Amino acid sequence: MQLKEVVPLGRTCTEYQAMFNLNKADLNKNILDCGGGPSSFNYEMKMQNKEVITIDPLYQFSREEIEKRINATFNDVMAQAKANQDNYIWKNIKSVEELAETRMTAMKLFLNDFETGKNDKRYINAALPDLPFKDGKFDLALSSHFLFLYSDVLPLDFHINAVDEMLRVASEVRIFPLLDLSTDKSQHVEEIVRIFKEKEMHVSIETVDYEFQRGGNQLMKICKN
Repeated sequence: MQLKEVVPLGRTCTEYQAMFNLNKADLNKNILDCGGGPSSFNYEMKMQNKEVITIDPLYQFSREEIEKRINATFNDVMAQAKANQDNYIWKNIKSVEELAETRMTAMKLFLNDFETGKNDKRYINAALPDLPFKDGKFDLALSSHFLFLYSDVLPLDFHINAVDEMLRVASEVRIFPLLDLSTDKSQHVEEIVRIFKEKEMHVSIETVDYEFQRGGNQLMKICKN
């Protein structure tokens, strides 16, 4: 990864709960967040004495480098959101201004926690499909805005290997959303459902109370039987 290719965006714990349909019992599980970037989920969960480890290749960089990249890209991202606001559903987030406030608040919380979290091994420089954890370490593995979203550059084999690896370290996987960058349903969704049912996993698609990308209100849940 080169930092100049990254557009960091952070999401809050409230968004995670809605995106992944996390109930109180889920929040008490040992959670792995795959590709969490500069989100505040890990920090906010730590403040509630919950257990989360977040992996992302972004974490190879220093706090200062990540903050500099956020500052370099943030205004352009918000300008694009404003120019294309008809492509989004302004329900959970009501306006471009609220979007900017939500994203920046999450990223500031992350930045303030990053060095402590790296020392505590809550933020780990790693990426799918190779996770540096023993089998069955986690109860629940999450993937937000990575799998399926980048279907144009990440082939089906990558998705299969990534899900296999998450299921190696966790008994349940949740992926959100099921859309690609064009806001179409990912070409890989049906094949992942079929393949993991053939592997005798329980696979379901659930509608959640969160929609920002138009039509992006579903998650995939894959559980070991």
